[in-house]
Amino acid sequence: MNPFFNNTKLRIPFAVLTGAAIGYAYYYFIGCYSGTCPITSTWHVSTLYGALGGFLIGLPNKKKQNEIDAN
Repeated sequence: MNPFFNNTKLRIPFAVLTGAAIGYAYYYFIGCYSGTCPITSTWHVSTLYGALGGFLIGLPNKKKQNEIDAN
């Protein structure tokens, strides 16, 4: 596995920025412009939800390195 993804100090900010970019892209291309959709009606809420999703995905998992190497 790539050592970049093993480093938590780099993985979490990368995941947050990627999630924020995906959240903004969702607002830009698919978003709701009528204002009735609470998440996608404004760019900053959609971007924050994307960043939160990226943060949750970027958190370290509970597997130990020995279990990963054994597979």
